[in-house]
Amino acid sequence: MPSAIDLPWLPTGRPGLRAELLALHPAQPKLGEQLHSIAGYHLKSSEAALFGKRMRQMRAEGASFAPLSPVSVAVLSNATFDLVIDGLPLAAARHGLAAQFVNAPFDQVMQAALDPTSEVNQPGIDFVLLALDHRWFRLEGGASENPAQRLSDAVEQLSTVVAALRTQGGSTVVLQTVPLPPLPLFGSFDIRANGSQRALIAKLNDAIVALAAETSSLVADIASLAASVGADHWFDPVAWNLYKLPFSSRCNAIYADVIARLLGSARGKARKCLVLDLDNTLWGGVVGDDGVDALKLGQGSAEGEAFLAVQNMALALKERGIILAVASKNDDEVARLPFRNHPDMVLRERDIAVFQANWLDKANNLEAIAKTLNIGIDTLVFLDDNPAERAQMRAALPQVAIPELPADPAWYPWYLANAGYFEAVAFSDEDRLRADSYAANALRAAVSTKARDLGDYLTSLEIVVQYAPFDAVGRPRITQLINKSNQFNLTTRRYTEADILAYEQNDNAITLQVRLSDRFGDFGMIGVIIGLLSEEAEGRTLTIDTWLMSCRVLGRRVEEAMLAEIVRLGRSFGVRRIVGIYIPTAKNHMVSEHYPKLGFAELDAAPDGIEDGVRRFCLDLSPDGGAYIPPNLPHKISHVDASTLAI
Repeated sequence: MPSAIDLPWLPTGRPGLRAELLALHPAQPKLGEQLHSIAGYHLKSSEAALFGKRMRQMRAEGASFAPLSPVSVAVLSNATFDLVIDGLPLAAARHGLAAQFVNAPFDQVMQAALDPTSEVNQPGIDFVLLALDHRWFRLEGGASENPAQRLSDAVEQLSTVVAALRTQGGSTVVLQTVPLPPLPLFGSFDIRANGSQRALIAKLNDAIVALAAETSSLVADIASLAASVGADHWFDPVAWNLYKLPFSSRCNAIYADVIARLLGSARGKARKCLVLDLDNTLWGGVVGDDGVDALKLGQGSAEGEAFLAVQNMALALKERGIILAVASKNDDEVARLPFRNHPDMVLRERDIAVFQANWLDKANNLEAIAKTLNIGIDTLVFLDDNPAERAQMRAALPQVAIPELPADPAWYPWYLANAGYFEAVAFSDEDRLRADSYAANALRAAVSTKARDLGDYLTSLEIVVQYAPFDAVGRPRITQLINKSNQFNLTTRRYTEADILAYEQNDNAITLQVRLSDRFGDFGMIGVIIGLLSEEAEGRTLTIDTWLMSCRVLGRRVEEAMLAEIVRLGRSFGVRRIVGIYIPTAKNHMVSEHYPKLGFAELDAAPDGIEDGVRRFCLDLSPDGGAYIPPNLPHKISHVDASTLAI
């Protein structure tokens, strides 16, 4: 039976690993990609520590770890956390981050949070992890005579720490739910005894989730993790008494992975698309040899039910917004037959956004899938029963996440779910609609082939563009888009929900959330604008701090419509010019000429404080030189609560 402690979805035994790590140097090309590839393996604790040490050394020498995203994390704990931190850089690289960690002194949680000069409150810290257990909350011992007061004290203590961190440092706080020690006082009656440790910790965890919602904090569900691996494996009283270790050292790797996948998701690194093999992955047997009727699938047999569970897992992921695709070595028509004719198929062709069944190399097919969907290779997860195919794919496309699978397909859903590829920090209606929008794109493409020209095509789509200022309802999705959008993102600045709330309340900010729909479906929120007003020598200026857009709506002239709205708002507030900024990254080259294409002129000189490589552009709206005329666009425009814009 597999255990999450062992990270069985990761391959083991990377040959020559130690020599490979020692040979790394800061100036070598594709350093970040190599680190990400190494991190895709389950390493020994000593190897994980060496990985983190080499990253620290190379960072000190000025290394760039792109495409890994830099992130700085401070840790506050009531336990000795050094050994846990040793494995965190490896797990972070696995989930797309080049992370550095600052560990506050042992059991100095309140002191460090309240001290504005402490290491956790310094500029540049992106996240503060509060790694606290039942001991810090004083929830040890027997049944309490006053459980309500005991719980209130625990919640107030945590709230004080979170408030201090938000006030002093402004970083995003990561809370943890609290695991339940395996020390029942009443036996089965613990769950009913009001003052029992079990009852108090259950209520405390509810309060932690509520506090996270109130303070725009993240939550790592460590209580569920400990329950999954088993409380008897999680808690180690000897290690606590001797060294004050927070949990058994056997759990270090899985704990690090859970924290890293959460931080990765907050930085937009979660995977978007599940690519499925077919034969012996979605059904038992080979459809080309055995025929549809002989496939093992459905109720009545253990193997058939196992493959049914795989399909149910894939469909559940699709219903929460994960895109499904197929990559199979098969004849296309033969591969589609079970989807069309097998009565026990849960998945149907309409659930598959891209169907690649041919005799080409699967790596080529995955590249074609990513290109068709206009998403990165590093957003794909590939599920294949064949170990040779998995090894070949890892060698060809190390950016793809490829879980190892056991012989028994009954475990496939467990491996896929526990690997954490699709970790979420928020869930919205737009997320739910995402997978269907990719399928609808196929219908839009069919319309495109019938239209006489682009104008006819766009008009036939009956596009509606909706504008609204930032608000509480849209805030989680706005934050999600800002942190996950890389390609059509002019500055790639990352903001928390607290930052977004500050922009909502800023009298010198113009904010826009942009939604789009057409006659085939609703894309949900597809664009975000943050503009800042200032008084300059040239007149009142609107500087575009953030402009991002979903690549799903490229080619629909939406960026022209967004500029028209920016100009309309700017003119209403007396703006004489609009300044756009382009900060180049490894992934946003596609928008390097975004502003010139929209009629902006490049500014020659950058003011003090603007870093090298950043380009600035200007659109003149003054009465003398403002020649901007809104284009004739094939969109219907809708404004929601526009009157709430008070600048």
